[in-house]
Amino acid sequence: MIQSRLHDLIALADEPSSSRRRELLRGVTDLFFTAEGHGDVEMGLFDDVLGQLAGEMEEAVRIELAERLGTSAAPPPTLTRALASDSIAVARPILQGAPQLSEADLLHLARTQGQDHLRAISQRSVVPSQVSDAIVERGDDTTLGVLLRNEGAVLSRQAHEAAVDRAAANPELHEAVIDRQALPMDLLNEMYFVAEARLRDRIMERNANVDPAILEAALKAGRNRVAASDGALPADYDAAVKEITALKARGAVTPQALVAMLRANRTTIFLVALAELADVDFHTARKIIERRELDALSVVCKAADFDRALFLTFALLILDPGDNAMGKAKAYGELYAALPRDAALRTIRFWRMRRTTGDVAAA
Repeated sequence: MIQSRLHDLIALADEPSSSRRRELLRGVTDLFFTAEGHGDVEMGLFDDVLGQLAGEMEEAVRIELAERLGTSAAPPPTLTRALASDSIAVARPILQGAPQLSEADLLHLARTQGQDHLRAISQRSVVPSQVSDAIVERGDDTTLGVLLRNEGAVLSRQAHEAAVDRAAANPELHEAVIDRQALPMDLLNEMYFVAEARLRDRIMERNANVDPAILEAALKAGRNRVAASDGALPADYDAAVKEITALKARGAVTPQALVAMLRANRTTIFLVALAELADVDFHTARKIIERRELDALSVVCKAADFDRALFLTFALLILDPGDNAMGKAKAYGELYAALPRDAALRTIRFWRMRRTTGDVAAA
């Protein structure tokens, strides 16, 4: 019955009229959707006829066809692939929803099509890992943002690392990265030093709520990723380490000693001592002080169990006196008092990874 009706419709194909041919296309499409459970032969016929007719129609007609097929549970496969490579206006409903596209189809499209097509693929309810990785590799930052905001997109560890690296250089990606629930926790914490305050708060909230098992897995994964951009150690670093080692042997590395070092502008030895007391690496301590990162300093001091007065002293000494130091110190002092030590400890464990990795490498 269906084949007979198809042949009747195909007979219209010789009509030179564009409107009649459009009628033919819609007739075949209607027939496809009104009948269910097409066998292989019938599906092949629909695929051939619809493909031939669609290729001869203007874009508006192909868009209409794509919108209908994009919602079908089993659209004709050859036609679906052809429409997926069409102009983005035609391809979008297919790329965003057609289940007939296999992972191999999506991977081919991700490797060959432009940014509009990549963004449409990035919005599918499920984006397989290999496809997502190809989009990360080829997509621009706008495309990457679309992909990251889709929790149905599965990204490999390597792709997540690449996303974090790119986000470090583009503030427009910060929120998409930090809000991504599938982002590994150690990579989330790498974003702390590049994100604005409101996004840092989100990182701290997730650190406070992370399951201990997930935390340990994240720490294990993170130890394999040590930043290569920390920079060279200062010329007086070795001398500072020797001095701190000697002071430590006498029990003289105290919070009060750190204050004296900072007042005397002995920055390197202060950083070595701070890293020692807080159990973080030198580069992290230096980053915090050089950038005057008071919220990060509060995390370090809270984790080291320094009292609020000591934190405020550090804050006043590292802030520029002309930059409303007293006002800022007071505001951060209030935040310091409200910061749960447990949240600080969880956060600083990620910052200790470089130190742990370095110790392992040295051993």
